[in-house]
Amino acid sequence: MTSLFKELFRNRVLYSMMIPGVMIILLFNYFPMFGLLVAFKNFNFKEGILNSPWSDPLLKNFEYLFSSGAVLQVTYNTLLLNLLFIVFGVLFQVGLALIFNELAGKWFKKITQSMMFLPHFLSWIVVGVIAYNIFSIDNGVLNALLVALGNEEVNWYASPWLWPIILVVFHIWKTTGYGMILYLATLAGIDPSYYEAAKIDGANKFHQIRYITIPFLMPTIIILFLLNLGRIMSADFGMFYALVGDNAALYSTADVIDTFIFRSLRMNGDIGMASAAGFYQSVIAFVIIITFNKLIKKYNSDSALF
Repeated sequence: MTSLFKELFRNRVLYSMMIPGVMIILLFNYFPMFGLLVAFKNFNFKEGILNSPWSDPLLKNFEYLFSSGAVLQVTYNTLLLNLLFIVFGVLFQVGLALIFNELAGKWFKKITQSMMFLPHFLSWIVVGVIAYNIFSIDNGVLNALLVALGNEEVNWYASPWLWPIILVVFHIWKTTGYGMILYLATLAGIDPSYYEAAKIDGANKFHQIRYITIPFLMPTIIILFLLNLGRIMSADFGMFYALVGDNAALYSTADVIDTFIFRSLRMNGDIGMASAAGFYQSVIAFVIIITFNKLIKKYNSDSALF
């Protein structure tokens, strides 16, 4: 204990710089875990979390949640869509980072990268308006184009099978420019002598990317993949609500846990059920991240999170 206090005092300036970050983590990540009690209680605002009676039976909120009949569907949708976002996001971010890394034109490179970065700053509400003007059955750009080409109009907002594709396209368009920054930073840190040695040995550009660039990128790819996987059960509520909203015709493929919880809470005001859904969401995400981290640890222990 004495050595601990000595260490804290000796490096007090460095440890004091940790305080804001630690406080943020405690306030927004650990203290809210106290609210998990609500999932096991008949919560009411008057009595608060501690004084509200326990559910009888204890898992009553979970029973109500699963009896709704929609939980398995929204769980499947959440996992599938987030997995598509992660996989295609990595492919586009890494692919474009490799392309930008090879571009020679400095000004063209800067202008193009800036244009790709701009969608990140757009609100999902703005993106939702853009999507509506593209897919609207009455005034949408796509239907106008289809009619001009002699085809029939398509009711995009009543075609649920199309929306996983549409959501992936909008997600990639909005996030790729920002997401490839870390990959570009990793590429910038690769020692040029590796490429010079490869050229001397007769390696072409494809061989350099395959045997030098990709191996150096793999630790970054794996870590970012695991971090994104930790949020696989937490859909981007802003995106789904802006693009899909309360359109029941699309629920079969585009309704996720976050929108389901919000809609259920808004309709019946059952905070206990909503908390049970959040708890269920966290447990599934925890199991997934632990499982994949163990698999990656067997493949490459240095790339695992823990």
